[in-house]
Amino acid sequence: MTFSTLLPADPSAPAPALSSPALSSPAGASPAGSRLALAGDLLALLRTTTTEPRPDEQLEALTLAVAADLPVLLWGEPGIGKTAALTQLAASLDLPLTTVIASVHEPTDFSGLPVVGDDPEVLGVPMAPPQWAVELVRAGRGLLFLDELSTATPAVQAALLRVVLERRVGSLQLPPGVRIVAAANPRASAADGWELSPPLANRFVHLYWVHDREVVVRGLGGVWPRAELPRLAPERLTEAVAFARRAVCGFLEARPTLIHRLPTSETRRGGAWPSPRSWEAALTLLAFGTAAGVSREVLALLVRGAVGDGPGLELLAHLDRMDLPDPETLLADPAAAELPERGDLRQAALEAVVAAVGARPERARWEAGWAVLVRALETGAADLLVAPATALAALRRDDWEVPEAVERLTSVVGLARRADRSVERAAAAAGSRRTVAGR
Repeated sequence: MTFSTLLPADPSAPAPALSSPALSSPAGASPAGSRLALAGDLLALLRTTTTEPRPDEQLEALTLAVAADLPVLLWGEPGIGKTAALTQLAASLDLPLTTVIASVHEPTDFSGLPVVGDDPEVLGVPMAPPQWAVELVRAGRGLLFLDELSTATPAVQAALLRVVLERRVGSLQLPPGVRIVAAANPRASAADGWELSPPLANRFVHLYWVHDREVVVRGLGGVWPRAELPRLAPERLTEAVAFARRAVCGFLEARPTLIHRLPTSETRRGGAWPSPRSWEAALTLLAFGTAAGVSREVLALLVRGAVGDGPGLELLAHLDRMDLPDPETLLADPAAAELPERGDLRQAALEAVVAAVGARPERARWEAGWAVLVRALETGAADLLVAPATALAALRRDDWEVPEAVERLTSVVGLARRADRSVERAAAAAGSRRTVAGR
C-alpha cells in the first residue's frame, strides 16, 4: 500500500487499479469483504504477542496457589487485567480455559437442574449439570474461571459453595485436574455489585491484583511475563510439610483467639479472615512456598490472602522468630555467636539473650550476655545495642564487678544516646518554630 492510498479519495478522479495481489479481491469476493479480510490480518498482528520469564510477585503467588489446588479469588478494579492474566495463565499451563460469568447464571446452573426420570421413587431425581461442567469432566483437566463473582446474587453465591469447595456441579464431580480461579471487582466499582457471603469468601485465597507500570508497558509492546508453575525441590517436601505444621500449630497455640474470628463488618466478611478452613489453606501455602523457595513477599501475599492481613502478618512475624538463634546457645559460646543479618531480627535475638539472663540471673550468664553484645558490635550496627545494653545493665547485682566487655560498649552506647537526644532537641526546636510561625 502506497502513501497515496491513505489520503482521502478525490471524487472526480478515476478509481485506482488494484495491482498488488494482496489488495486484490479474491474471486467472487466483494471489495468490502476484501477490506474486512485485511482488517482481520491487522487485528491478528496486533493480538500476536510473546512471553518472557520475568519476576512478578502477583503472578508467582497465583501460580503457586493454583499448583496447591486452592481456589483463588482475584480482586481488582475494572480493566486492571484480571481476565487477561487468567487467559495467559491457562495458555502457559496448557490448560483448557472455561469461563463462566457467575452474574448471568441461575442457581440451578451450579447446583444442577432436577430431571425426573422413569422411576423417581426408586432412582430419585438426578441434578443435571450444565454443558460446561460436562465438557470439563470429558477433558479431565482445565481452568474454571468464575468471572464477575461480586455481581452474582446471594442465591447464586450459595449455589457456588459446593462448586468451589467440593468441586461438585449438580450430581457431577469435577476431576482433580480442574483448578478454580475467580475474579471480582470491589462492590463500589462493580455493576450492581454485592458483598461476598462469608461462607463463600472463606473458601478462597484472596489476591489483590494491581497493575505494574513496567509489565503493562512491556506487554503493550508485545511481551508479557510468562506464568510458570513453581519448581518444587523433591528433597525438601517432607521438611516443608513439617515446617509448615510446626509454624501454624505453634502460632495458634500462642494465639488461640485467632483460630476462628469472623469480622464484624460486612465488607471484611467478604474478604480473607481466619477460620480452621483458611488456616489449613495457609498451612498448605506455607508448605508449597517453602518447598519452592519463594520470596518472603510472595509468601506474605499468599498467607494474608488466606487468613487476612492481621493474622497473616502475625504468622509471618512468628516465622521470623522461629528462625532466631537459641539464646542459650549464644550465651554458651559468645565468641562464635551467629546473629541474624536483618536489623529487626538481630535486635530480637539480642533482646532474647537479655530475657534469658533475666530469667536465670547468674554472674557468669550476665558476663556472657555482655560478650554477646560485643560480638554484635563487631558484626553489625551499633545503634541496635542501646536498648539491650541498658536492659542488661539493669540486671546487675551489687556484688558483681563490671566486666571489661562493658568498656567496649560504653562509648558506642553513649554516642547513640547523645545522637538520640540531639534528634529530640532538633525536633523540639522545629516544633517550637512552627508554633511561633503559626501565631
